[in-house]
Amino acid sequence: MPKEGMIVNMGFISEIFGYVLNFLYGIFNNYGIAIIVFSVLLRIILIPITIKQQKALKKNAKLQKEMKEIQEKYRSNPERLNQETIELYKREKMGPFSGCLSGILQIVIILSVFWLVSKPLTYMKKINPEIIEKYAQELKEDGTNSSYTEIAIINKKAAEDPEVYINMEFLGLDLSKVPTQSLDDYKVYIIPILYVISSIISIKLTTKMSNKNSTKKEKKLLCEANDKDNIKEEKQPDEMEMMQQMNNNMSYMMPIMSVLIAIIAPLGLALYWFISNVLMIIERLIIDKFINQKEEIENE
Repeated sequence: MPKEGMIVNMGFISEIFGYVLNFLYGIFNNYGIAIIVFSVLLRIILIPITIKQQKALKKNAKLQKEMKEIQEKYRSNPERLNQETIELYKREKMGPFSGCLSGILQIVIILSVFWLVSKPLTYMKKINPEIIEKYAQELKEDGTNSSYTEIAIINKKAAEDPEVYINMEFLGLDLSKVPTQSLDDYKVYIIPILYVISSIISIKLTTKMSNKNSTKKEKKLLCEANDKDNIKEEKQPDEMEMMQQMNNNMSYMMPIMSVLIAIIAPLGLALYWFISNVLMIIERLIIDKFINQKEEIENE
């Protein structure tokens, strides 16, 4: 069983998130509702980055045809090819790794929220570390072993100390439970399964949007350009394809990484990711429609 120490600690950001989550918990007195509202607020804050990411995806798709033409034209002149490629990036204000920023940010948020829900007494309730250590030692002496000490403290010590109590009951689910530690309770898999489904929808939507601007005719021309002179000389690296592939890999890596963490973490984490995914899908549909309408007006 993976331990907390195996996950990179993003304590500073978890501290900030903790203040927000604790404030929301104080309003709703329910951990699940607080997480949902927290997810909504975080997605609202990230809207500018989401817009920038979708614009980059659409621009990447449009640039592919021009990049193919440059590669075909300067196939035998690698130096000129690199120069023209750089000029294209500069002209369109794009970078080979421009799609990585949002992926890195997602990883930071994933790790920060993991620590937030794994150690809610530290990051959310701001309980004195000495009290946490005292209860942890008592649980150890009682023979209680848990990968998530603070969750165990909430379950075992809340009755005698209201300060460490957190209401984690949400729609009949106990958000303190860990799927891999509750194999006999089928309900713990409801949220992770919903998260997986929403991730698949999100990936398909992203792929569809990134390919939306490529017509069948353009694809045929690109294939012919790639096949030409294939036997005579080695094909030059397609940096636009590499960038697109990198973005696609990141799109798949995030959900896989999230699922692997979600099944070894308290259910609160899976709830956060599921709600975030649903909100992200809605955002992408609305933003994509807005961008398309703006482009249509500009092209008139």
